[in-house]
Parts: sequence; C-alpha cells; structure tokens
Amino acid sequence: MSSLSDLPLRSELKGRSPYGAPQKQVPVALNVNENTHPIPPAVARDIIAALAHAIESANRYPDREFVELRESLAGYLGHGLTAAQIWAANGSNEVLQQIMQAFAGPGRTVLGFAPTYSMYPLLASGTASRWVAGDRDAEFAVTPQRAVEWITREKPDVVLLCAPNNPTGTPLSLETIAAAYDATDGIVVVDEAYAEFMGSDAPSALTLLEGRPRLIVSRTMSKAFAFAGVRLGYLAADAAVTDALRLVRLPYHLSALTQAAAIAALAHADEMLATVRDITTQRDRISHGLTDLGYRPYTSGSNFVLFGGVADPHAMFEALLADGVLIRDVGIPGHLRVSAGTESETSAFLDAVARFRAEAEASSPVSL
Repeated sequence: MSSLSDLPLRSELKGRSPYGAPQKQVPVALNVNENTHPIPPAVARDIIAALAHAIESANRYPDREFVELRESLAGYLGHGLTAAQIWAANGSNEVLQQIMQAFAGPGRTVLGFAPTYSMYPLLASGTASRWVAGDRDAEFAVTPQRAVEWITREKPDVVLLCAPNNPTGTPLSLETIAAAYDATDGIVVVDEAYAEFMGSDAPSALTLLEGRPRLIVSRTMSKAFAFAGVRLGYLAADAAVTDALRLVRLPYHLSALTQAAAIAALAHADEMLATVRDITTQRDRISHGLTDLGYRPYTSGSNFVLFGGVADPHAMFEALLADGVLIRDVGIPGHLRVSAGTESETSAFLDAVARFRAEAEASSPVSL
C-alpha cells in the first residue's frame, strides 16, 4: 500500500494537512460552531414536503441557474439586492473556492489576517495561489491602517476579511472594509458567515456593495439557519461577479434537493432564526462564566467564544472531553474556543470548566 508521499502531488500541497475538527461522539459537542438547536418541527415538515416534490423530477438535471433560490436569498438579504447579484454553492467554502478559482491562482496573491479561518490558506494552496498572513493587534482586531499597510506592501489579488472573525469572534468595522477596498485593485471578500449573531442592527458589508464592483459579501445558511448538514453558502456582489463564477463552477453544482430545502427554509426565515437570540444569550453567559472562573474571554460577535488564560490548553481540552464536553483547540497558544449551544449545553460546559479549575488548583496552583 502506497503513502501520500509516494504520489506525484503538486508541490504546494506537500506537507499540508486537510481541514478538519475532531469528530467524536460526546454528549455535548461545542467544537465546530454549529447551531445545536434543531429545526422547528413545523418548518421541518414543509422542508420535507418540498424535498418530496423535488424528488419526483430528480431524473432531470436541476436548474443550473437556481433562479428561485437566488430570488429567495435576495429577498432575505434585502438592501435592494436582486437575484442577478446572488450566487450560491455547496457551503460557503465552495463559494470561496470558486472565488479563488476565478480571481486567484498561479502567480497571484491572497491576503488574510491571522489568526483567521483555517480554510483560507488551504483554499489558496488548492488554487496554487500565494498565501500571505497579515497580523492583528493584541485584541485580534484589524484597523483600517493595518489593512492598508498590508495591502500596499503585498499588492494582493484577493483580500479575505472575516467579519466577525473566526476563530476569535472579533467584529470588523465598515471603515476597515472600505479602506481595504480603496487600497487595492483586486477582489475584496468579506466573509460574514456569522453575521446574524452580530444583531439585526449591526453594520454589514452589504451596505457597502453599491458602487464597489470588486466587493463580495459571503454568507452561509449553516450557522444561524441550523442548516450545516444541507451545505448551502451564498454571496452578494455586483452581477459581473456572478458571471465570472459561472466560468469556474461545475455544471449543475447545486442539487435539486439542496435548492428545494433552502427555498423552503428561507420561506420560514423568522422561525429558523428564532434561536439566534437564545444562542447569543448563551454566548454572553459563557463569557461571564469564564470571567468569573478566572479566564479571559474575548469580545465576540459570533456564536462562539475564544478565551485565553489557559496555562495548558491540551490538558484542559482532554479534561473537558473526558467530562463529555468537546471544544476546540484552534492553535493559539494559551487559548481555546467553545461554541454557544443550548442552555443545558452551556451549563455542562461551565460546570466542566469549574471542575477542571478546582482540580487544577488543588494539584498545582499554576496549572490552570
């Protein structure tokens, strides 16, 4: 049996590890920022009915232009957007991959600001693009000045801005987005996967699209819509961007079942988003609880909390896992990340942290 090293792999992929978080069967899984609330039963019934109808014509290819879905997404986003300005794919990762295929590639540069979503460098390497990781300040923020400095220095073809940022939860100002756009002739992508958790009155890059044909706002139904298993990501941009993505997309890339499920869910947007307030309540509860336990949670506009002050992240991760709670080690020294789940899941997490803290203090006051 051969190994990966025996294959004629492209040079930029050698030594790379695939994206992935631990998949373990535990009572409380809070490691991949899922919406742990189930889809409301009445909405689920309508989705099932839509799927049943779609399966009757599954012998035919789906609508290659997914017109009805794009109209539904435009209606959900508002801001005067039309279906021509909307694109969708199998999760926002595929949306981002198609952007890279169209606008990055060999001899081109992709700029992000680390720590950030770990798929960005993988998408860059997968399209033979040069990846540059700019830095953030001590609070993990990116100021307009910092963005412009990095863009001026590296002259990227694609700039990736995660707002709010994963894995830190840090919000991003519209001033930074506008400054980044003005500083480059390339594509600027604002990844708003967690935008709904910022609050309905929070600023969105959607408000900046008018007059900025190189600006793209990426969204997903995985998080706020509790649709992670369906795989539906989308973007809003100038209509010319969607024309560009048609050049690289695979034929009929969105199945009829995916389209039907997403359209049915969007028809119940208010019900599907009803969990967002509860999730943000639990997120804030996590932050307060961790502070009381002596840790340092960071400001989050997402459905998760990054916290520091962890002397041994591996020990804490393993202790919580043994307690039936799975969280995420995102590779930032002294830090861990936890998703905001239901009230009972949050209680289980905070109780497990309290037990770990008490046991660590009893055995060694410095091993927290």
